[in-house]
Amino acid sequence: MESISKQSSYRFVYTNEVNVDSYRVTVTSKNEPATTLFDKIFKPLNIHYRIKGSQVVLGITSAVAETTEENQQRKNLISVKGTVKDAATGEAIPYASVFVKGTALGAYTADDGSYNIPKVPANGTLTFNYVGYKTQAISVNSRAIINVQLASEAVNLDDVLVVAYGTAKKESFTGSAEVVKSDKLQKRTVSNVTKAIDGMVTGVQSTSGSGQPGAGASIIIRGFGSINAARDPLYVVDGIPYDGNINSINPSDIESMTILKDASAGALYGSRGANGVVMITTKKGTNGDLSVEFKGSWGVSSRAIPMHSTLNAYGYVESIYNSYRGEQIRNGVSPADAGQAAITEMVSGSTKIFGTNAMYNPFDCNATEIIDLSTGKVKSGAKLKWNESWMDAVTQDNPLRQDYVLTLSGGSDKTKYMFSLGYLDEKGMVVTTDFNRYSGRANIDSQVKDWLKTGINMNVAKSNAVTTSLGSGDGSSSTASSNVFHSSFLMAPIYPVYEKDANGQTVYENGSAVYDYGVSRPSGASPNWSSIGALYNDRYRFGVESVSGRTYIDLGGLKEGPLKGFKFTTTFGFDYKNSRYDYYYNPYTGNAVETKGKIEVDTYKTFSYTFNQLLNYNRTFGEKHNLDVLVGHEYYSYKNNYFGGSKTGLPFGGMYELSAASTLYSLDGYEDNYGIESVLSRLNYNYDNKYYFSASYRRDASSRFEKSKRWGDFWSVGASWRISEEKFMKDIKWINNLTAKISYGVQGNDNIGTYYAWQSFYSLNFPTEHCPGLLFHHWK
Repeated sequence: MESISKQSSYRFVYTNEVNVDSYRVTVTSKNEPATTLFDKIFKPLNIHYRIKGSQVVLGITSAVAETTEENQQRKNLISVKGTVKDAATGEAIPYASVFVKGTALGAYTADDGSYNIPKVPANGTLTFNYVGYKTQAISVNSRAIINVQLASEAVNLDDVLVVAYGTAKKESFTGSAEVVKSDKLQKRTVSNVTKAIDGMVTGVQSTSGSGQPGAGASIIIRGFGSINAARDPLYVVDGIPYDGNINSINPSDIESMTILKDASAGALYGSRGANGVVMITTKKGTNGDLSVEFKGSWGVSSRAIPMHSTLNAYGYVESIYNSYRGEQIRNGVSPADAGQAAITEMVSGSTKIFGTNAMYNPFDCNATEIIDLSTGKVKSGAKLKWNESWMDAVTQDNPLRQDYVLTLSGGSDKTKYMFSLGYLDEKGMVVTTDFNRYSGRANIDSQVKDWLKTGINMNVAKSNAVTTSLGSGDGSSSTASSNVFHSSFLMAPIYPVYEKDANGQTVYENGSAVYDYGVSRPSGASPNWSSIGALYNDRYRFGVESVSGRTYIDLGGLKEGPLKGFKFTTTFGFDYKNSRYDYYYNPYTGNAVETKGKIEVDTYKTFSYTFNQLLNYNRTFGEKHNLDVLVGHEYYSYKNNYFGGSKTGLPFGGMYELSAASTLYSLDGYEDNYGIESVLSRLNYNYDNKYYFSASYRRDASSRFEKSKRWGDFWSVGASWRISEEKFMKDIKWINNLTAKISYGVQGNDNIGTYYAWQSFYSLNFPTEHCPGLLFHHWK
């Protein structure tokens, strides 16, 4: 067999009763199937073989020789036979091992699941075992026929929670958490997975965010955790805190999301867990042949709530007239004269709602004659010279969204794999806005030895977004005027989208309509600004390139021997993100006319990594006492490098690189460093799967604080009682699970808005040579 293993990929597996050292076989084989060769070797020796992939399982189908003289005595020995079947399906389980406990006496089941063992002690115990099933030990009690059904060892995934530094069954978890599975996530057509949990999890508030394609939702777990510090939850991807963009993760790659909601559940994340924890688990390969899945989807977006009715130009002018007339009467003008005074104020007063020289009078009559003073209505016969909707101009009809995902997965008992490629292109409801993403993921797990398991998970993504923002790359707007929805919705219907000549006709330049920037619009109507014009004439882009990796090594997990129950895991994960913001302000209209245009580029490069070492001990004693102990160490490091600048003075429009501008406007760069050193521990105990107790402790040192105040302690305790497992509840069929829980925990939040709060830093950008100063000698 050693010779065969060296010359092929086959490996042989056998138990002690197959005494290979006592056999010497010489065969000649050339260009023969493996089964022909194995028949030549094993049939003469009465050894049965079974090929599973590259593994050859050897066994003896009939009873083997006894190992002691006592077992060879015929007194009190009987023959035992029976079948071994799957408890769930009733199907036979071939090649399951059936042995007399404490001896090498036994057999393997045949193809039909049957076995027959002679010379079994009448008072002995048979153990039934097969890979993937729970081992059963059954007393013989002088029985000649013993039929067994083995239950699968596989745990229903719906009953498992991904929790801090491990997994837990729902019934054993004393904290508060909720799981959202992939089948629910796939029902939501989203580009950012944070939007998929909206309305799915109790105690979680989710707001839709800016509406920019690709932008995420704001998630608040059980209320605001802080007034001044950060309020966002901690995101953990495949066991490692995540510092990349959430929209860099393809929602199709996600297996589940677990939201840890209370202090008991999240205390093991210490100084970063106060706002709750969102744990994302990505998909892994499964045992079986290669599976190829392609998913393509097309769709369109539309308003969830139709636009409500607003005043048209007629109604607006009449409403303004009545408002001004009422104001004149309150100021003491007689009702008979108040109408004319109101018109005068509208046309030539301090507000001038029609602008200079009534250039925004939309009617084909003189501005002073628009209103019929006898009725307070627009004069009969007055017609509009233009009728343009800012909301129609700023929104797209049924913008297209297309998403494609190719997934390959499969594996064997030893190695499982999953690969995916994705492309997404989503047009926004606002004209010119867009988000596209290219993504790829590779996830490989390998059971190298019974005591060694390792794996690696990599994700790469590149995304680009065209936004509406003047100052933020996530699509949110920095001011009311730059917020296109806000300004367009509130723009009075008398003001045109496009510039008009004296006859009310649209002005064109180089074949394109010229946007009206409201040179004489009154205050409150965005004077000297056009949010729509800025979308087309300026440019705001945001791009991210990201690489994330997770790798682990598991040592231990043995089911027998002195190290039974022990498992040591070391995990390393990193996130790299390269972000770039590009802003172009045209030299002809808008904010940068005076500087003849402006170009701004900001780049951020962040790299973070987490390295932890975890020792776990999990044992069951006396079939009712289960103990699970975890101790570990973790180190987290974060670095952010910023470099950016801006220049003004463009020779002409349509040039988007810094080198095209002539005058340096600003230049800046810096580096931020941040780290956390941690030790952690956890204890879980349950008795008879009814009474549960848990405790955890973590000690963090955050570089955000001064050295003597750097360490913080975070802990939790919890207990639960599964009332439904009590005997007095067994007859109540309509209750599946009734559990009483109590927990208490302490968490922290070191995200206080700066990395250097304890240091006396100040800006060097402002020239202070000739400025008076103040010297503090000491504090009182």
